[in-house]
Amino acid sequence: MRGFLTTYDPFREMERLERHFFSDPLFGSTSNCMPSFGTDITDEGDSYKLTADLPGFEKDDIKIDIEDNTLTLSAERHSEFEKEDKKGKYVRMERSYGSYSRSFDLTGIKSDEIEAKYENGVLTLNLPKLEEVKPASRRLEIK
Repeated sequence: MRGFLTTYDPFREMERLERHFFSDPLFGSTSNCMPSFGTDITDEGDSYKLTADLPGFEKDDIKIDIEDNTLTLSAERHSEFEKEDKKGKYVRMERSYGSYSRSFDLTGIKSDEIEAKYENGVLTLNLPKLEEVKPASRRLEIK
């Protein structure tokens, strides 16, 4: 039975998890720590309010596109590491950078009246609802 005995290391899985989530771009890893951004959607009666957390983004780095019946929010973060390595001073870099996007269905929304505001790292969209078309009622004459 020689060779089947291994030393138990309780920190092995924690180290693997840390390497996965906090990959270091300086040493060749390209995984992002932030796969997407969180959003909340609330029903405000005559509209919906979509709130997206985008801390650390500049307003110019956020794009809102509407195509067909889909709204796509995208944001791209650049890091100083991409621009210049500050003369090799980085030892570890954990702040994420890259492109992130989410898409939302606009069925039942007046897409031409959507308003957006970005303040303190939070993007807020006001999505006005289409008015319900109620069928006209009438009485038929019997012949």
